Amino acid sequence: MSFKFFDKLSQDFSELFNDKKDYNVVIEVDKEENKKSFTAHSVVLRHRSSYFDKELENATTSENHIKTIIKPNISVQIFEIILKYIYGGIVDVENTDTKTIYELMVNAKKLELDELSVKLESYLIESKASWLKTHFSFVYHSIFDRNEFKDLKDFYNDVIPNLIFESEEFTSLQEAALVPILKRDDLKIEEIKIWDYVIKWGIAQNPTLPTNSEEWSKENFEALKITLQQCLPLIRYFHIPGEDIWEKIKPYRQILEEQLWEDLTQYFMFPNKPVKSLVLPERTFSTPELPSKVNESFSTIINKEHVAELSSWIDRKSTTYSLSNIPYEFQLILRGSRDGFHPKKFSEMCNGHTDTIVLTKVAGTDEIIGGYNPLAWDNSSYTSVETNDSFIFSLKNGNIQNSILSRVTDSIRALYYHDSDQDIYGPYFGNCEFIMKSEVSDFTHDDECQCDYDPKYSNCYEKPIRTTNEKFSIVDYEVFKIIKKC
Repeated sequence: MSFKFFDKLSQDFSELFNDKKDYNVVIEVDKEENKKSFTAHSVVLRHRSSYFDKELENATTSENHIKTIIKPNISVQIFEIILKYIYGGIVDVENTDTKTIYELMVNAKKLELDELSVKLESYLIESKASWLKTHFSFVYHSIFDRNEFKDLKDFYNDVIPNLIFESEEFTSLQEAALVPILKRDDLKIEEIKIWDYVIKWGIAQNPTLPTNSEEWSKENFEALKITLQQCLPLIRYFHIPGEDIWEKIKPYRQILEEQLWEDLTQYFMFPNKPVKSLVLPERTFSTPELPSKVNESFSTIINKEHVAELSSWIDRKSTTYSLSNIPYEFQLILRGSRDGFHPKKFSEMCNGHTDTIVLTKVAGTDEIIGGYNPLAWDNSSYTSVETNDSFIFSLKNGNIQNSILSRVTDSIRALYYHDSDQDIYGPYFGNCEFIMKSEVSDFTHDDECQCDYDPKYSNCYEKPIRTTNEKFSIVDYEVFKIIKKC
């Protein structure tokens, strides 16, 4: 039997980190005005990190027998956390922002601190999935061409395809990252939309191309063809409707191989006749079943005037967009009267969707209240979510003469995700300033939804959107995905 005193050992070594006596190593990190020097002990560095063991072998030694290591590409903040870990074996993730944790993971891997890197990778996946999805472009750019972080790559393999194409950073994606995505059979996106995204990406890599493709020269098309030479063979052309081939692909026929265009033309005229071009299998894409009501209206809650007002709030416009100049499409994801009012329906149908507006119609009043979330809903997290761009609102309707816009003021607590209470909670904004809740798993059956606002307490949004804090039930609710028009 052994008595183990790890806590005291860690405490003593943490104190040694701050002790400037008998140090024999100086480590300079960061650059220019941010540069800082840390003192350390070679015996600790050698036995805690094989990387530093090798660095110390090659480090320059002063007359005072002090070795110097220079690391300009590591920030002071990151290196201080790493050095404290090397000495004391402790990293405080609870009081560290997620981006710093991610950068810490990457640098720990570079310094061959595998224990720390693996632990942080697991922590990000298990506890910060929402942040990883929201910042997928930043993360994906930095890991896709590395052999490390297999678990993180596996995580992104499940979520990235549908996120990446809609991202504003899509066109900055490197070709080496785009090609593996296009090779996948399980992209749940219509093939013609994949074509549109590929063309968009290719044009972005050639900023000198004329804006109007009708004005392009033969050289312009050739430049685009060269840019997309790795991507074009991955499009499933023979699974695109003939109308889309004619309207969207034909304008770019010059970038296709001549044989492919001939085969496409033949295929849609004589579908049973064999073609010479390679026919890739259809991707697994399923269209949601349409409700039996064919002439289903755009919304049971709002009209186009509301859409114009909400769009102007999203873009932070001081004036409301005209009905003919609305820059967004509102794509229905969920409707309570169609899909059900169980809270779990929200969790299931909205998970992973970014840029969404939730609308509720309050029972017994003319009130239309809701909220906008620019980030991805995540049914695997139990955490507060940070954003500066969310807002909650009440829309003018019937006896309600004026709309109310309330923007987030406490960005750290803008939203809250409930992975363990999906039978009770739907969307949750701020400190109960707009939440959908039901103790009987039906938003229409009990008065548990609320828009609570008390000036005596800490509020996360700038003003109340109701004149009462009384809880309520709803008649219907809808969730729309906000999509920028081309």
